[in-house]
Amino acid sequence: MKNIYKRHRFPPSIIQHAVWLYYRFNLSIRDVEDLLAERNINVSYEAIRLWVNKFGPKFVRRLKRKHRGYGDTYFLDEVFVKIRGKQHYLWRAIDQDGEVVDVYLQERRDGNAAKRFFKRFLEAGGTPREIVTDKLCSYSVAHRQLIPGTRHNTEQYANNRAELSHQPTRVHERGMRRFKSTRQAQRFLECHAAVYNLFNLHRHSLSRRFFKLFRIRSFATWDVITAP
Repeated sequence: MKNIYKRHRFPPSIIQHAVWLYYRFNLSIRDVEDLLAERNINVSYEAIRLWVNKFGPKFVRRLKRKHRGYGDTYFLDEVFVKIRGKQHYLWRAIDQDGEVVDVYLQERRDGNAAKRFFKRFLEAGGTPREIVTDKLCSYSVAHRQLIPGTRHNTEQYANNRAELSHQPTRVHERGMRRFKSTRQAQRFLECHAAVYNLFNLHRHSLSRRFFKLFRIRSFATWDVITAP
């Protein structure tokens, strides 16, 4: 396997840790720089930005190959996102366990945009038994044409789970002082979702013993996918 850290001055362990900090917590690039400096690791925030942009997508591709699969019910939602003063729509699909199946940034939320989103999450997670959405007509168009055999639930409040799933990226977006471009936003959202899935351990529903075991397993997976 090709060494992805070749020609980088800092050891892989430092690069891995910086990327993990950025995508795991609500930190800016400069926050990560300060945390590393506290440990006498003197690296500029611009270098960290390059690491995040280069290695984040590489780690995500490896994480997706190791993912164990999603549930059989998908909750879908879209929110407004402004990029350089222009309104975009962030589409998100999660399963019943809160795992992010796919995120996709588009300029519209019409039937064609919904169909593009459906094709993406179907490729990522397969065909679900049921989808849960709000009453936006675009969802019905895509459902009718692409997965007519899947149950479509549009009951009021049934989609709250998907609406709440936007909160972690909303918080991080504010820390970044908004997204600067659609390309940067899509890259960040995909990486954030993959790392979130890995460490989304449902702590509130686990005993301390099992939580520790699952966390150890998550870190072990992280070590594997970030190896040279």
